[in-house]
Amino acid sequence: MVKKILIHLFVLAVLTGPLSFNRAFSQQKHQLTMTLEQVLESAAQQSPNALVAKHNFLANYWQFRSYKAQFLPSLNLNASLGQYDRSLRALQNSQTGEINYITNNNLSNSLSLSVNQNIPLTGGKISLVTNLYRLDQFSPFESVTYNSKPISLQYQQPLKAYNTLKWEKITEPKNFERAKRAYLESMEEINIQATNLFFSVLSAQMSKEMAVKKYASTELSLKIAQERFEIGSISKNDLLQLRLGLYNAQLEISDSELSYDMSMLRLRSFLGFNESVEISLVMPDKVPDIQLNFNEVYSNALENSSNTINNELSLLSAQQAVAQAKSVNGLQASLFAQFGLTQKGSDLSTAYKNPMDQEMIGLTLSLPILDWGLGKGKIKVASSREEVVRTQIEQSISQYRQDMLIKVLEFNKLNIKCTTSAQADSIARLRYEIASERFKNGTLSVLELNSAQSDMDNSASRYISEVSRFWQNYYTLRKLSLYDYINNREISVSFEEMAD
Repeated sequence: MVKKILIHLFVLAVLTGPLSFNRAFSQQKHQLTMTLEQVLESAAQQSPNALVAKHNFLANYWQFRSYKAQFLPSLNLNASLGQYDRSLRALQNSQTGEINYITNNNLSNSLSLSVNQNIPLTGGKISLVTNLYRLDQFSPFESVTYNSKPISLQYQQPLKAYNTLKWEKITEPKNFERAKRAYLESMEEINIQATNLFFSVLSAQMSKEMAVKKYASTELSLKIAQERFEIGSISKNDLLQLRLGLYNAQLEISDSELSYDMSMLRLRSFLGFNESVEISLVMPDKVPDIQLNFNEVYSNALENSSNTINNELSLLSAQQAVAQAKSVNGLQASLFAQFGLTQKGSDLSTAYKNPMDQEMIGLTLSLPILDWGLGKGKIKVASSREEVVRTQIEQSISQYRQDMLIKVLEFNKLNIKCTTSAQADSIARLRYEIASERFKNGTLSVLELNSAQSDMDNSASRYISEVSRFWQNYYTLRKLSLYDYINNREISVSFEEMAD
């Protein structure tokens, strides 16, 4: 239904142009009759909240793609062009120590192409590089010098350091899995909000309808009471009470209309509709007859929800802090090795002719002799925080299980409550009809009639409230466990299609 209306409005915009479309859209009202399922579908497809959830996931998706790119070879081109230098340079005589300033006038250009590969297991990096350097000297005499490195193999390896890539290989896939589950939970949260708004409008709609019926019924009862008062079969107090009830019913109509308009405005805004769309909601016939098993729900929650991954990532973060504190404590060492070929010449051809080999290898060390226990203290702090996180996770798991048990127990009672409140609503309506007839026949007092009216209103409100609680609790459990218990399947979407 929603898709057909949107297609119709799009065609209207194309045929008539923006101005005509805006004019027609603002003047013409479109009536939609929607069930709860249709409201949920519309919210998932076009609501602003759904759009925000989608783009939040896409941001995490591309972040994960960027992380994976770190483990692939990268091809890089670097250039330094047109580096002109005309200045005075200080030059010291090695024998006399005398410093003279000489004129430097040259132009340098360089070009390098490299293939780099990170090694996650060790934290090192291997590179294959080719370079070409040209120097144009303008004074004291003109000359051109080329320096080439046709091929150079380089390897850098920290011997004791915090291996970022190693930890990211553990945490980033979990972060991406958390993003996927968080998206599904966001969509279920949209279902919860849409359900709440649906029944809020439905309750206000029912209150408005009942207020109108109550006003009409009270008006008719007042006319009957007026006739009976004239022949002395009813007291003036009862007559005044009905008249007061009529005024109160009129006020209830005004209040219920305002409540309905505000509820409808919130629902339209949530679904992404404007004021030209009028929505009429259909009360669900009945709730599904399902009973949930706590062990099954809890098992699904542990397997599917983001809560489990959040706990894992919290513990990993604490363990990372310990590893990082240990890596910067004590001896630090780094190895660098390079093997390649190099040559120089006055032209490009000679710069690549008969290249000479070039080797470089080195080990750098750093050892703090006295740090007053700074490094050891950082390790102790990080270890203590890890234990705190472990304890907090254990407590949160216990509380999570308890909360889940309460929600399942409450949900399993709601099905019976909905059935009972529906029966009570039917009885209250029948009782009011009988009371109304008896009042017309003069065999029932005004107080008894008002009591029947009040019971009918309360029963109707209670029924909608129980049905609303049922669906809100159902979608809350769906969000916590990411499982559809009506269709017996896990909740999932095609994330690759969403990214495309």
